[in-house]
Amino acid sequence: MPSRRINIVKNLDWVTIGIYLILVIMGWFSIYGAVYNFEEAPFWDISFRYGKQLVWIGCAIVIGVVLLMLDSRLYNVLSYAFYFAMLFLLLLTIFVAPEIKGSRSWLVLGPVSIQPAEFAKTATCLALAKFMSESGYTFSRMRQWALSICIFLMPMVLIILQKETGSALVYFCLLLVLYREGMNGIVLFLGFLLVVIFIVSIRFGAVCVIPELPEESYGLLIVMIITLIVQCGFLLVFLHDKKSVLIILGTSAFAFLLGYIVYRAFGYPVPFTYIGYALIAFSLAFCVIMRIKERLRGYLLIGLFGVACIGFSGMADKAFDSLMPHQQTRIKVTLGMENDPKKAGYNVNQSMIAIGSGGLTGKGFLNGTQTKLKYVPEQDTDFIFCTVGEEHGFIGATLVLGLFLFLLIRLIMMAERQRSLFSRIYGYCVASIFFFHLFVNIGMVVGLTPVIGIPLPFFSYGGSSLWGFTILLFIFLRLDASRMEYFGQ
Repeated sequence: MPSRRINIVKNLDWVTIGIYLILVIMGWFSIYGAVYNFEEAPFWDISFRYGKQLVWIGCAIVIGVVLLMLDSRLYNVLSYAFYFAMLFLLLLTIFVAPEIKGSRSWLVLGPVSIQPAEFAKTATCLALAKFMSESGYTFSRMRQWALSICIFLMPMVLIILQKETGSALVYFCLLLVLYREGMNGIVLFLGFLLVVIFIVSIRFGAVCVIPELPEESYGLLIVMIITLIVQCGFLLVFLHDKKSVLIILGTSAFAFLLGYIVYRAFGYPVPFTYIGYALIAFSLAFCVIMRIKERLRGYLLIGLFGVACIGFSGMADKAFDSLMPHQQTRIKVTLGMENDPKKAGYNVNQSMIAIGSGGLTGKGFLNGTQTKLKYVPEQDTDFIFCTVGEEHGFIGATLVLGLFLFLLIRLIMMAERQRSLFSRIYGYCVASIFFFHLFVNIGMVVGLTPVIGIPLPFFSYGGSSLWGFTILLFIFLRLDASRMEYFGQ
């Protein structure tokens, strides 16, 4: 129901558009610095990547203008159609795309290659915003909550089948949107806990962290201890049962201490993992008894939680073994399980050398030795940030990160001022995806996260990436510009 027409140009968020243009320009200069090899070639020469990127930038600006000219209600009305069209395109890509670097994720259309996964992010955000903004949506209804999860799980599965695991992981950030809209924070905590359990199970699966103790799976033992502590935390926070916490913690401490004393006094190889199993079983039995006694379902859920954690830890090794060899190696290098500076760890090692060599002010534009001598693979795509660090140093890298932080804060502010629930949810989707890309890309460049191959927004070379982020952002800019125009949107 339209209330009144307003001047869209006047109501555009020109600050965000300005940040976008600055980042795109800085990104092009970074690509130019990464690719330039002192040949006498003009910067618009499309035989070089910096020339092609100029074409992608020009097209991206045209796309952005077109998106701003469209009626904002179209994005709501056509969201499901766009979503299912992208699902079909993702499915088609699995069968018709050529294999490039081990994945089938690029559709070759003559001289141009398109990666549908980059555009599927926008379609998924629109569909999720549409579904969650419909009348009657609530997290208390399991069916609606499950369907909202399925909306971003379906493109994830199709992208994984394309063997693009990194691009698929991006969709997990949409859980932040569900949290903002009312999902219980315990879901995010459990997700974080599963990541911790996976890392501990892989990192310490067969490592003796206490040399004088008998050799066994200390990864599983650590998981058991974490599980018992978290169970006690749940009992204290949700059920306010201090007595049960003291019983479980006291029994656990006594059992482990007794096992250690027996080993030290008699030299008997005490199987501490079996003690852990017994304590998990004890906590389950204790919670079942309390469930019957107090008639509170929470006790049973907390007891079963312990069993689930141990089961997930047991599955972690199988899940890790199912990964491709290069993915396993990347995770091992990141966790410090392997030191492979000449193969799997080469990219990260050279990237950190490049960033570190930049110092405070950098070596200057086009003066990066690591960049010019091509020591860093993928230095104009996934590892583009090392070019910023080497040529412009700590100051330049901080400036880039500051601009991205400003953009994220601006997106959150814009999302909060929306009068339409659809626009607000979509805005948080945009902010979450930008945050994930920024965090993981910078993290893998400096060795904090595994190398999973996702681009840095507006910096990494590629038309699909630039267009995908432009579409994602400019749709939100159009929705924001019309926030006072259509109250019934």
